[in-house]
Amino acid sequence: MEKNFAFNITQDDLSRFSGKGPIFVTFGETLIRETPADFQRLERTENVYISLAGSELTVATLLARFGVPSAYITRVPDNPYGWMVRDTARSHGIDTEYFVWANKAEPIGRLLYEIGRTPRKSVGWYQRMYSAASRLGSGMVNWKNALRNCELFHTSGITFGLAYHSHYEQNYLLDAFYEAMSHKPPSCWVGLDFNYRATLWRAEQCREVMTPLIREHVDILITTIEDMATVYGFSCGQYSPEQIDKGEMGEITDNDLRSLASHLGEYFNAKIVAITIRYPDSFEENRWESAVMDSQGHFFRSPAVKSITLLDRLGGGDTWNGGFYYGLLTAGFGPEGIHKGLLVGDAATRIKQTLMFDLPIITKAEVQDLLKADVEGGGKRVSR
Repeated sequence: MEKNFAFNITQDDLSRFSGKGPIFVTFGETLIRETPADFQRLERTENVYISLAGSELTVATLLARFGVPSAYITRVPDNPYGWMVRDTARSHGIDTEYFVWANKAEPIGRLLYEIGRTPRKSVGWYQRMYSAASRLGSGMVNWKNALRNCELFHTSGITFGLAYHSHYEQNYLLDAFYEAMSHKPPSCWVGLDFNYRATLWRAEQCREVMTPLIREHVDILITTIEDMATVYGFSCGQYSPEQIDKGEMGEITDNDLRSLASHLGEYFNAKIVAITIRYPDSFEENRWESAVMDSQGHFFRSPAVKSITLLDRLGGGDTWNGGFYYGLLTAGFGPEGIHKGLLVGDAATRIKQTLMFDLPIITKAEVQDLLKADVEGGGKRVSR
C-alpha cells in the first residue's frame, strides 16, 4: 500500500444511505454448521458448536456491521433454526423483511465441519438436499420493493448448484434470480462470487447455467484461479490448467493475473473481475492476496502477500467480498473504489480468518488499524 493512502474507513460519510432502504441486497442459503467442540472426529463427537454458515449471509454481515444498509433474502423453516437465522441477521443490522417462511417440518441446510491440523485436512459434509432455501422460487419475493433502492445485488454460484444437488427438475433459485433481475433498478450493479463446489454439481452443469447468467447479468465477477481452470479449462498466464490443478504454479506475476482477468472480462462480458488467491502452506498458516481489473484496463494487486495464522478459514473469501463491496459502495465503482475495496477486503479477511466460525465479527476500527500497521509497522502490542 502506498504511504499516503487517503481513506479512513472509520470516518467514511455514510449519510447518503440514511433513510433509504437497503442499498446492498443478497440472497441464498444459510446453513446450520456443526463443529466438534471436543476435538473428536465427527463420528465420535458428543458435543458440537452450533453456528451459521453461508456465503451470502457472511457478505451481508460484514457490510451491515460497517454501516451499509443491507438486506438478506432466503427461505427458512418456521422453526427454531429458521428463527436463529433471522435473529442472527437482525443482530448485525441486516434487514430480514423479505425472508420467505416454509413449513416448520421442512429441513434447513446443514454443514458438518471437522477442523483439521497439519497434515490432516479439514473436512466438510453437506446435508443440503431438499432444503427449504433450495426451493426459494419465483413469485415468493416482492423483488420490486426489495430492490427499490439497491445499488449492488450479490449472489453466489453455490446458490445455483443446489437444484442439481437435490436432483430437482426445476432450478428454483435460478428462476428467482431471473425474476429479481427483471425488477432491479437500471443503475443497480450485480456481483457474483463464482464459488464452484464439485459436491453440488459437475463442471459441465455449472458451465451450462453460469455462462449465460454471468454474460447477461453480472457486472462484477469474483473468482479464483483454480475454479476457472477446473470449470472452464482456462490458463493463468504462463500456467496451464493442468499445472494449476496439480498445484504446480510458481511465482504468479502481474502479467499472469492481467492475462486471466482480461480474458475473463471479455469472455463473460464483466465490467470488473476480481481474483482472490490463497496459498495454503499448511492448515495453520496460509498466505493471501488478491487482484482486480476493470474493463478499462485499470489493474490493482495487493501490495504484498500477507500471512495468516488460521483459526478458521471458512467465510474468508466471503469476508473479502464484503470488504471489496464496501470500497465500491463508499468510493464508487471506478478505480478509487476498486483500490479501496481491494485493500479493505484483504485486511478484513485476514482478521476474520483468525476468528472461529464463518461470520465476520469484526469492526471498521480493527480493519483501519491493520491497514495502518501494514504501512507504518508495529501493531503487535496488546490493545488495552
